Amino acid sequence: MSTRVKYAYKRHNTWVYRRTYPKHLQAILGSSLKQSLKTADAKQAKARVAELNQTFMNLVKEAQAHADAAPSQPNPEAAKLAVALPRYQRARLLGEQPVAELAKRYLQEASEKLRPGSFKSVRYALELLVSHLGKKQIRDLNQATGRDVLRLILKLSPNVRKYSEAKGASLAELAALSEYHEGLSLMPQTQARIWGQMQHFLDWCVAEGEITKNPCAHLRVKERPEVQPYQVLTDAQAAILLNAKDRVLSSALLFGLLTGMRSGEICGLMAEDVLHKGNLGRFINIQPNAIRQLKSRSAEREVPLHQILEQLLDTSLPTKGRLFANLSVDRVVKAYAKLRRSHPELKGTVFHSTRKWFITQCERTGTPEHFTASLVGHHSARSANKLTYGLYSAGISDAQKREIVDAIRLPDLGKEWEANA
Repeated sequence: MSTRVKYAYKRHNTWVYRRTYPKHLQAILGSSLKQSLKTADAKQAKARVAELNQTFMNLVKEAQAHADAAPSQPNPEAAKLAVALPRYQRARLLGEQPVAELAKRYLQEASEKLRPGSFKSVRYALELLVSHLGKKQIRDLNQATGRDVLRLILKLSPNVRKYSEAKGASLAELAALSEYHEGLSLMPQTQARIWGQMQHFLDWCVAEGEITKNPCAHLRVKERPEVQPYQVLTDAQAAILLNAKDRVLSSALLFGLLTGMRSGEICGLMAEDVLHKGNLGRFINIQPNAIRQLKSRSAEREVPLHQILEQLLDTSLPTKGRLFANLSVDRVVKAYAKLRRSHPELKGTVFHSTRKWFITQCERTGTPEHFTASLVGHHSARSANKLTYGLYSAGISDAQKREIVDAIRLPDLGKEWEANA
């Protein structure tokens, strides 16, 4: 015996809703309300029929109101009903979506949430995955395919994308190029980051209901990532940087050494961020703006300007708009690399090393760690459980900040530079 659903019939294995309007309202509404329910399941069809019955009643009720308000001869063109019809999507098999299509959706969401630098890293990892498995349906991924992808990632070299043959190459081709040209592999932390971003994508697929579980959840980069931090500048290296008087970086280096600011924070500084605080001198207000965001909430802070930086503001830097209009993080990185090539003594250092030098000077002058944390925008380390000071204290005073910054001294060769400036 065939299943019956009131106000619906089955056509080509799909239920279709049809219900006739009252005759006196057909001049306004037409003969009937007809809509595909886009399902072959009787239970689901009954549920959708109930929704459409409610819509049908709303349409009839509104049409009746139009008919009652109209003259003896209703005008169909004047009746404009504002009742929306439910829209149903066809059911599809779990996991039938191609990896490439899902990756496209995932990247669209990621582009709206992540900063450009972070998104670029995620996009690269997903491009590698799609180049190898893009045509496969997501349900076809398993531990074997996961091991294959991980094996190829471990073969990638740091410079493989610089080769002309790498343009448009798949993951397998990039791995082969890496072995042929260099025989080097990425650092373990870089391998783990690429693999972790692929894992995040698969976890997203689970959350979206495309697959029931992440088939590669238990696969890991075996070699333990070892972070190799950049060196802290020595006083001699800081002097070399100052005496180089680099056309691009000279002023930015001073800000890095005497405030401990990150390169991105320096590039986004505005003249309007300079605050005058009477006998405490000038401070710089580091906050998010249209040019750059901050690394974390704790990075938002006010830092006293050293006397040398106040002189720099008065003599060399703009009084309106950006203080470093021609600087970007990318240009800072490249300019510092050029300095490193010109001065081999700087090997192992980067621009961020200026921040480490500032923190080192704070420690050597006896500044408590949580005071320094307030100046450089780190999460406070003021107590073991981060409760008493972390939640209840308003932080150190401006006078205390000023005392710490004024105690910073540039190296001896830097003083010679200062005299010639």
